[in-house]
Amino acid sequence: MQLYLSALIRLIIPISIMIMSPASNADTLKSLLMPGPVITAHEKYEEDCDQCHDTSSKAKQGKLCLQCHDHENILHDINNKEGFHGRLPKSAKSDCKHCHTEHEGRNAKIILLDPSTFDHSKTDYLLKGAHARTACKSCHEPKKKYSEAPHECYACHEKTDVHDGKQKKCGDCHSAQSWKQDAFDHDKKTDFPLKGAHKETICSSCHINQKYKDTPDTCIGCHKIQDIHQGGYGKKCDSCHSSERWDKIAFDHGKETDFRLLGQHKKAECNSCHTAEILKKKKKKKEKLPTDCFGCHKHDDSHKGRNGKKCNDCHNSTSWQKHKFDHGKKTDFPLLGKHKKLSCSFCHKGELEEEELKSACIGCHKKDDVHRGKQGKQCNNCHNEKGWRDSVFFDHDLSSFPLIGMHAAIQCEECHLTSVYSSTRSECNTCHAGDDVHKTRLGTDCETCHNPNSWENWLFDHDEATQFEIDGAHEDAGCYDCHKTNSKGKLKASRDCIFCHRSQDIHNRQFGRQCGKCHSTESFKDVNINNINR
Repeated sequence: MQLYLSALIRLIIPISIMIMSPASNADTLKSLLMPGPVITAHEKYEEDCDQCHDTSSKAKQGKLCLQCHDHENILHDINNKEGFHGRLPKSAKSDCKHCHTEHEGRNAKIILLDPSTFDHSKTDYLLKGAHARTACKSCHEPKKKYSEAPHECYACHEKTDVHDGKQKKCGDCHSAQSWKQDAFDHDKKTDFPLKGAHKETICSSCHINQKYKDTPDTCIGCHKIQDIHQGGYGKKCDSCHSSERWDKIAFDHGKETDFRLLGQHKKAECNSCHTAEILKKKKKKKEKLPTDCFGCHKHDDSHKGRNGKKCNDCHNSTSWQKHKFDHGKKTDFPLLGKHKKLSCSFCHKGELEEEELKSACIGCHKKDDVHRGKQGKQCNNCHNEKGWRDSVFFDHDLSSFPLIGMHAAIQCEECHLTSVYSSTRSECNTCHAGDDVHKTRLGTDCETCHNPNSWENWLFDHDEATQFEIDGAHEDAGCYDCHKTNSKGKLKASRDCIFCHRSQDIHNRQFGRQCGKCHSTESFKDVNINNINR
């Protein structure tokens, strides 16, 4: 309590002295009551409080702020209800300290504005489209007031202007959504309405080097370079073509000419028949194109003239591959199976009217005979037209080696390495020597453990299959611990203990070869004393 009174006295005495002092000490008193230092910009007014404070009325406080800051157009915005300050609530407009604090120190930030949460719709520039995703610093340069940011498109996008300054009113064509999405109405503002493919064409395709005046409005004016007819059909492109697409023509070939377009001819390009060379001849001699198949397709004739020139006897305009020649009715050899898909020239290699082909399989497939004639010439005894390997008639189960398990799914050539099938041996190890992970240490009779379904599926009961029961310490031993040597055919191994444990016989065979008389399979240390005494 005494400390509190002492501090209060020390405070009252200086204040009393100031009150009793002349008026010149009034500012000192205000400074003493000042809550804290002002910012650096207001430092020169720190001793003159009346510059910013009107003690007679708090309502006049805001007007004092605007007297100094009217050069920033704040007062203009408030009076006209424009800009950020003009859109503030009425209470905030009349009282600047609602947002701007003071006496917080020299380096204090008195503009309480957070760019990350600022609502740009409260300004004269509403953010739309791509602007809503743009970072603040992209438009507001450092060390400049936010209000100084330009509103015109060109002021910000001058560096990305592809028009080189020739079109500064960006808003006439483009929008804030995307530069590529322009709002220019070509139909209303020009004499050339955009239709078909022209709607999707970029401006620079027609307006080269940003030239927007005197742009040609005829097809040939822009597309002369693309004229595949090389002027052979004149300059009125729209007589056949439309702005939708070049390959969609309106020319009726059936009515305008004597050659009706059917099948593949409908899809063919004009210059497929009306070549540049023919068009030149047509200009000079007024020649007509041939209407017979061979006249145009002479170079496409895979028969090379061997089948004559009457292509339509077999083929039609729908497809060369789909012919109407009935081989079964017009010949003694109906085409079945894979023969249906073969081209004519595959079998008919000479002049069609002169050659006589043999109908026996071996006549054409002698080179394909993997048996090299060992199985005779009647291929159809086993094979058919569906394929050499498709539904082979030979029943392997009637042989000495029935095909079961995985053997039923493999190709003949997997086992029959030569055309003499009977020479193939039936022992597993003959084919699977390379698959023998045991390296013949368990013999070569693989079927003793394995079956044709899979190598992994094996079953061998050592106790039942042999006269040597696996028990005791033998249960932990691997197969190769006992079966160490190679063996062909059935595996042969001695059942005598000494056969494997000769190096461990400390008796040097003084007690014979039958170790089991004294020892057990659990351990050599496990000795039967009764047997020792006998």
